[in-house]
Amino acid sequence: MALFSSKKGRHKNQLRSIVILSTAILLIVVTLLHRNHPSIQDHSSVSSLNSAANIPSTAGDAGKTDDRALNHPAEMDNKKNGDDGKCDIFTGEWIPNPEAPYYTNMTCFEIHEHQNCMKYGRPDTDYLKWRWKPNGCDLQVFDPHQFLDLLRGKKLAFVGDSVGRNQMQSLICLLSRAEYPMDISPTADYQFKRYKYRKHNFTLSYYWSPFLVRYTERDSDGPSHTGVFNLYLDEFDDKWTSEIGKFDYVVLNAGHWFRRIAVYHENGGIVGCRYCGLPNVSFLPETYPYRLGFRTALRALNQLQKPDAVTILRTFAPPHFEGGDWNEGGNCVRQRPFRSDETRLDGMNLEMYKIQLEEFRGAEKEGKKKMRLMDTTLAMQLRPDGHPSRYGHWPNANVSLYNDCVHWCLPGPIDSLGDVLLHMLKMEVGNAT
Repeated sequence: MALFSSKKGRHKNQLRSIVILSTAILLIVVTLLHRNHPSIQDHSSVSSLNSAANIPSTAGDAGKTDDRALNHPAEMDNKKNGDDGKCDIFTGEWIPNPEAPYYTNMTCFEIHEHQNCMKYGRPDTDYLKWRWKPNGCDLQVFDPHQFLDLLRGKKLAFVGDSVGRNQMQSLICLLSRAEYPMDISPTADYQFKRYKYRKHNFTLSYYWSPFLVRYTERDSDGPSHTGVFNLYLDEFDDKWTSEIGKFDYVVLNAGHWFRRIAVYHENGGIVGCRYCGLPNVSFLPETYPYRLGFRTALRALNQLQKPDAVTILRTFAPPHFEGGDWNEGGNCVRQRPFRSDETRLDGMNLEMYKIQLEEFRGAEKEGKKKMRLMDTTLAMQLRPDGHPSRYGHWPNANVSLYNDCVHWCLPGPIDSLGDVLLHMLKMEVGNAT
């Protein structure tokens, strides 16, 4: 009996030792796993993380979307949003966005009549429900509060043609969810506008300069009934260059007006023209003034901007006329975006795009001021569905307007350029700190 009790005691001790050893080994394994894989956490740690990030942690909340995540998309992961600077935000596709649009013609006062597609009865609305998605990362949806915080105390100007004005008006509409600006324009001329966001001490301006250089109207009619212009390709357009030293950011664009009939001047004399009909004047294609126009404008910015200012050159947005040119009955009636493999940039659109890239690189090499490229040509090439077409006026209106396949409906695809601009400003501010 004593022998049995002794053996039983030894077995208990051995079993206890095995349990202790096994427990110790298990604790070591768990510790190593936790150290090497921080995502493996206990329930209390996951609950704390979920609470901090506003992620539902219970089964009852699993189907709910947090309001803060909708209203402040800036709190998403930086790398996912491409904010680490390693993602090419200009190559991608348009993807469905059921949350859009973020304003309407009833909530924004700054929509130009000819781009007010809702007001003038455009019947389809699918063109409103897309956003730009870069390959390899996501792009934060425009946050008006964050934008105004980033530009508190700053001045931003758009310089260029009516598509540049189109982009500025889109920005005003996107910002209207946070603050309405006061119109402080020095004149009643809608081609030169200035707005003040008083809560943020932010000034937004627009300067009409369709050729970027000094120009005059030579003939108000001309062979194509769109005027004939004198372009002084080596002279600054002082309507904007005289004031550009005030601004922290300048968004520069131009394109469609260079296809108009014009006489080209350099060094005080005529060097050529496009379909002007003047005797003994050589024909020059629109690529000639286009290149020199950007070269002169970028030279002005390199010389006249204040030291820490930033120039953003937005690349050409191609038109989408089909079935003829703008004055030959051409129209744009598609109702969905192209995929990137369904279309390509070619012809004169490609030439103008290449010129912009070349002149930008030349100005950037000078290294005098900060030059940034908003390379949105591909993105906008994929949106034949987003133009006003004939929905920029009432059907029975007595107007001499063509189908508009150049500008963009508001709201519409150009609103996604707000996402791009916000991303670029975040990168700029991040690099400066």
